[in-house]
Formats: sequence, C-alpha cells, structure tokens
Amino acid sequence: MTSNRREFLKMAGASALLLLVPAVLPPVRAAEKPASPGSAARQPLKAGHWAMAVDLMKCSADCTDCIAACHQAHNVPALGNPKDEVKWIWREPFPAVFPGETHAWSGESLRKMRPPVLCNHCANPPCVRVCPTGATFQRPDGIVVMDYHRCIGCKICLAACPYGARSINFRDPRPFIPKLNPDYPTRTKGVIEKCNFCEERLARGLKPACVEACRRKALVFGDVEDPRSEIRLLLETRFALRRRANLGTLPQVYYLL
Repeated sequence: MTSNRREFLKMAGASALLLLVPAVLPPVRAAEKPASPGSAARQPLKAGHWAMAVDLMKCSADCTDCIAACHQAHNVPALGNPKDEVKWIWREPFPAVFPGETHAWSGESLRKMRPPVLCNHCANPPCVRVCPTGATFQRPDGIVVMDYHRCIGCKICLAACPYGARSINFRDPRPFIPKLNPDYPTRTKGVIEKCNFCEERLARGLKPACVEACRRKALVFGDVEDPRSEIRLLLETRFALRRRANLGTLPQVYYLL
C-alpha cells in the first residue's frame, strides 16, 4: 500500500469520526446571561398576622382609586343595579360605619367622612364558623379566604357577617366584568365573594391592589405581630376605631383618627 493511499485512508477515518461526534457527545451549551435585577421573581410576602389601617386624616371622601383598583384586579362585575351589587370595597358615611361613635356635637368634618369599608378579616370570624362546606376558612396568617368551588350559595355567611362584607352573585357576573383580569378567576351565579386581602398578590410579593392605588398613602397594610412594622407603630401611636368591636369578632381593619 502506497504512502499516499495510507494517508488518504487516515484522513477519511478521521472525517467519519468527526461526523459521529455530534451524535454521541452532548452539544455545547451557550453561556447563559445573568438575570437582571428587575427580572428576578419576587418572594412571597409573609406575616404572623396581616392587618390594615385606614388613616381617615389622609383619606379623601370623593376618591375611588382603591375601589377601582380592587374591583379591576378581582373581576368584580358592574351590574348597574344596587339591589344585585357585588362589592369588595366601598364607601359609607361615618355614622353608618361607626354607629354610636358620633353625637349631636360631632364636628361637620367627621360626619361628612365616607370611610372605605371591606371585609375585616376578623380574628374571630363568625362566617368561618357557620359555613357548612368549609368554603370560607381562615389562614394561619389571619386572612379569611374563600374556595369558590366549594361555595353552595346557602347565604348563611351573609347572615353571620355583621359588616355586610359579602356579596352573592344573583346572576352570572361574567358578562358584566368591564375589563377582564386573566390572572384572577371569575365566579359563577350563586357564588358568594368578598375581599381576600389580595392573598393572590401577596403570593407574588405584591401589596394589596388598593394599597398600591392609594395616592394619599391612607391605606397601610402589614404584620401587626411585627413590632417594627409600619402598621404596628401607627396603632401604638394613633387612636384607632374598629367596626363593632363590641361583638367580639376582633376586626383586623383599623381606622385611625
């Protein structure tokens, strides 16, 4: 065998081996770019016990930013009929929110206040005790939440809640949602719903929608068991009212005066 033929066979064998290498060896991966600070996933917000404070000295009676943000985030229908109204957060006159807290000599500014009201996420919630299916339950961090799939629309929780914080869908609410938020489930006819302290946003490391939307910073949300939290410091230094606290429900929404 001539040297030229030997060299040719060596080169042919080497070429065949190179053709087989990609099929045998794993491909070389391109170097991954480091994640930018803004693209990193947020950690869930956690607390020993969540609560909200409403600073009535900052809250404007004609502002509806918190209501609009909450209802848009949670696909609350706009039925246009007060009788069938579904609401998570709304406004009422101060005397209606705090019956017995005003008198003939109360200042005009106090009587004209229209505080935002919502589910109080009571530490001793009567709605949880009466729910026959467990559709309403309380998380270890104090938030009272609902499993819409387990709700049978019996309305017992509506009767048990002394704050009118629950609504029932007397009709299919989905055609009446002004702008659908695909990140939150819609409900069906016969299902009860209410404020959930934005537990789905807390899981994504976000504050409640109403808190973020408040331009006057009148809504403060935090852990009342943390002595360094903003809400704890406010409650230690400001006078606060709770709705019908004499009922023993232990409301976790505080109104600062």
